[in-house]
Amino acid sequence: MKKLLLLGGSGYLLPVIETARKLGLYVITCDYLPDNTAHKYSDKYIDLSIIEKDKVLEAAKKENISGVMSFACDPGVVTAAYVAEKMGLPFQCSYEAACILQDKGLFREFLTKHGFNVPHAKRYTEKNVPAEDLNFFTWPVIVKPVDSAGSKGVTKVNTPEELLAAIDVAVEQSHNGAFIIEDFLTFEGYHSSTDPFTVDGKLQFITYSDQLFDPEAENPYTPARIIWPSSMKEEHQEYLTREIQRLMDLLHTGTGIYNIETCVGANDKPYIMEVSPRGGGCRIAELQKMAYGVDLIENEVRKAVGMPLLELQPHPCQGHWCELVVHAKPGMEGILQSIRMDREVEKKYLRQISLTKKEGDHVQPFTGANMSLGDMFLQFESREQLDEITGHTERWLYVNLKK
Repeated sequence: MKKLLLLGGSGYLLPVIETARKLGLYVITCDYLPDNTAHKYSDKYIDLSIIEKDKVLEAAKKENISGVMSFACDPGVVTAAYVAEKMGLPFQCSYEAACILQDKGLFREFLTKHGFNVPHAKRYTEKNVPAEDLNFFTWPVIVKPVDSAGSKGVTKVNTPEELLAAIDVAVEQSHNGAFIIEDFLTFEGYHSSTDPFTVDGKLQFITYSDQLFDPEAENPYTPARIIWPSSMKEEHQEYLTREIQRLMDLLHTGTGIYNIETCVGANDKPYIMEVSPRGGGCRIAELQKMAYGVDLIENEVRKAVGMPLLELQPHPCQGHWCELVVHAKPGMEGILQSIRMDREVEKKYLRQISLTKKEGDHVQPFTGANMSLGDMFLQFESREQLDEITGHTERWLYVNLKK
């Protein structure tokens, strides 16, 4: 029986585990949090920190695994690439390429070197930013950990006087203590966050979305709604697809799923903001399957263990879809009593719901994707209908807490 090693243990791994079981695989999950959801459903759990790549490699060799994934788990991506390379297993890219993609500072440097559109950005390992660098940026700026996902540790900074506090927030959320400062882009339309798929380094499936934020949330840079199809201009989508393919060629990538974030600046320039060789969080691949008819999760599992891929021919997006991230509003913290929604909205538009919090759990403000209460998939006939319903959740979605 082939063995699949999954790094991480969040609920986002459950459809991966279900798919692996369907394919007859033995599933091993690994992280240092034994109470994580996925470990209850895997065949075996290994208690190890997934950022300790040599220890994970040792365990992978001992188990004689056939494949490794770090699906929807950013901290494990570099380790997964390392294990795959050392054991000669399939992976989206080399370990060297994964190290570039998973470090926002190194990635910005790579993009700059190869002539991609890039905001002014610099990587730092010391908190005291040189005074001469302050004039390098076009203020306001945004400060980010180089190695975190889900918008954790991200702060917009308007003046140099506010910089040190933002750096402290970023360093606290960073695994290696490094952070970047970059120009805060004013953008046209919306950011896009989707999961494309390559075969032998060539894009075989790619979509674009509209990624909306909740400006009232504790962290206004954490995605709250992701919408398909995108309202991005076709010319910008075509440009980004060409540039993403050029990036894949430069990095000599292989076969697999990616999570890619892009945007178009107010200067009419499209930007590749993030590329990670893994499936995205927020259940993006699951929604894309419902909207476009392509099962990227099964293809990623098949790729990981060397099985033949399924056909990657999408149909046109069926209607207008929204992934709604359920979260607490500012000032809301306490014990969850219930989450309920209007029956008419549920009946007409809800296609799937997955809650990560249950009654009695402690709920905190929405500072990052890890603080969400779950996800809803909703389908509408038009974008106008979608915007009207999902833009006013206070009318039909109720999160009840007890202080």
